[in-house]
Amino acid sequence: RASVTETAGMYGDCIKIRLAAPPVDNAANEALVAWVAERIGIPKRQVRLVGGLTSRRKTLEIEGASVAAVQSALLAR
Repeated sequence: RASVTETAGMYGDCIKIRLAAPPVDNAANEALVAWVAERIGIPKRQVRLVGGLTSRRKTLEIEGASVAAVQSALLAR
């Protein structure tokens, strides 16, 4: 639970994101999906959590954006 939601850089082959939302009642998962969609500039319905529902490590499926576009949007400061 960070003070602000932000990208913390690369962690191996993954992008590390610090979330301000608490990890209770699915709040962190919903906040992650909303934040990623906003940063990429796509509707939330195009971002789905497909793995790690209760884990610290999440897997997202993102429609309508290339891997390069997602990485550049999330890692831009």
